[in-house]
Amino acid sequence: MVLTAVTAFGVLAGTASAVAAPAPAGRWIAPGVTYRQFDIDARAGTAHAHLLTVDLANPHVRVDLLYPGEVAARATVSRLADSAGAVAGVNGDFFHITETQHPGVEATGATVGPAVAAGQVLKAAVPQGQRFGPALPPGTTTRDVFGVGTDRRARLDRLSLAGTVGTPDGRLALGGLNQYALPVNSVGAFTAKWGSASRARAVCGTDTQRSAPCSGDTYEVKVRAGRVASVSGAPGGGAIPADTTVLVGREEGAGQLRALSVGDPVEVTHSLVAASSGVPYTFAVGGFPVLRGGAPLSGLDDVTSAVRTVVGYKGGGQQLLLLALDGSAEYRSGLTVAEEADTMRSLGASDAFNLDGGGSTELVTRAAGAGAVSVRNHPSGGAERPVPNGIGVFSTG
Repeated sequence: MVLTAVTAFGVLAGTASAVAAPAPAGRWIAPGVTYRQFDIDARAGTAHAHLLTVDLANPHVRVDLLYPGEVAARATVSRLADSAGAVAGVNGDFFHITETQHPGVEATGATVGPAVAAGQVLKAAVPQGQRFGPALPPGTTTRDVFGVGTDRRARLDRLSLAGTVGTPDGRLALGGLNQYALPVNSVGAFTAKWGSASRARAVCGTDTQRSAPCSGDTYEVKVRAGRVASVSGAPGGGAIPADTTVLVGREEGAGQLRALSVGDPVEVTHSLVAASSGVPYTFAVGGFPVLRGGAPLSGLDDVTSAVRTVVGYKGGGQQLLLLALDGSAEYRSGLTVAEEADTMRSLGASDAFNLDGGGSTELVTRAAGAGAVSVRNHPSGGAERPVPNGIGVFSTG
């Protein structure tokens, strides 16, 4: 592939957000943050890329998760960035975008993988067979994340849920946290961070088949201030108070919850455990790795071209590269996942991580003195798509 720098491009039409023509190549956005764009000669045609470079060694810049304040909620990247005061950002993880296979059950909008924002755990990963998005490369899982630690260095890692439910009869393993899909036979926890969306989808499908029927054996227990407040034979919905945790069980998990009675003491604990990093994460987002140690992963798709978003790093994790392809008709052919990995390597990245693409792909920046961000690429759907999370770039300079 050949990467060619360009200095101008058209504007996006048909979106309610403030949108401007992309900045000239190498434009300064904020201390430690620059933006440029370039063409890529790919197998399906010319792709057009928008690139943010973020220097985490600069004390005036940081990154964090953009999200609407709830796991099961969505907003456009521009709205997420403006609400948080970010100077730039891209879209994030794949998510539960549709629900056609279970009539009467609504899509939650929640993401597939784990999520950490401002050092706080938001959710864990759904089972492998319940994910949305292209096929995972061999050896990767829904628990894979891209994150930045408290040492201000980026990493690729894997975050697994560790949790228990303490009951009068002993401790139960916790199988999910704020997830739109729970493992078969498990008990999952939902907190105020989930939001008000129905929890019914959590018991539909199986660990290997998203389209499998919803479970007929379910139970829900609301725990308030450390004691069982109420029970129900089916998952409910509505906002969850800050002092309340809702436990949802399916199959064997439902049977375990049926042993609880109103007034029983219950203690719920949960955390995300990193596979490799001993440094706590300030933020983490799901997706899947495509480049490790300067080498593309084996088995990457080299056939299907699409508009894509990818984040990578170099310099020992201190310099981030956030790339979003343009979705205009002229460039919509995009890249294969293999070409995406090669592009990031050509830009100097040692490691790279694929995020949601297609109509979700978006990159925004805020010009100095501007009151709102501008969309720099053309979303392939012709307008911004509401998404559940993204990566925000923040400046104190």
